[in-house]
Amino acid sequence: MNNPNQRGGGGGYRQQQAQQSMPGTIKTKKYQFDPNTYTRIAMAEVWRKEWWYALIPFAVGLLPAIIWHSWWWVLLAVVLALLFVLVRSSLVSGVTQMEQSKPLFERMNYEADQRQLIMRQSEQKAMALPWDQIGRVRREPDAYLLYLKPAAPPAELAPWRRWVASTFDVPVFLHLPLRLFNNDNDRKLFEALLRRKGLLAADAPAA
Repeated sequence: MNNPNQRGGGGGYRQQQAQQSMPGTIKTKKYQFDPNTYTRIAMAEVWRKEWWYALIPFAVGLLPAIIWHSWWWVLLAVVLALLFVLVRSSLVSGVTQMEQSKPLFERMNYEADQRQLIMRQSEQKAMALPWDQIGRVRREPDAYLLYLKPAAPPAELAPWRRWVASTFDVPVFLHLPLRLFNNDNDRKLFEALLRRKGLLAADAPAA
């Protein structure tokens, strides 16, 4: 699993120095991303894509039943599958407890311009996220989800470890509700900015 501060090409959003806002910057209201909301969205996304992985430990647990017929192997298969589900789910929910992830869940407002997205807690405390550190944007009926790019696993890792790190990565994203914007015009400008950056499909219907 990649830590959130390892995303965006290895530098991570926490290490970026916030610059002064440009003229025409889109500014939002203050907002605090609820960790429970993150867990609910991330868990649904992970299991929507990875549910079939739980069948692998289940099948492994059933293999001995080919030779030794017993209901105990079925029980073993169920236990192995449940253990996989619990471990994978703990990786997702654990993001909210990590020190590197705390900035995601602090109360702040956002400032978006052509260069970057600034997450500002106060005039003195801000973090900048260049647009090239965002991999994609998903639009929900009531919010935009801005997904940070995962860092590539270190080259010195064994191939199977690189596969595990990339396959079982945990999605890390910013959650910007539509109500966060001061008015509908600001929201439209923000969506147009996402389209220009290629983060939101040009043919996607407007929110």
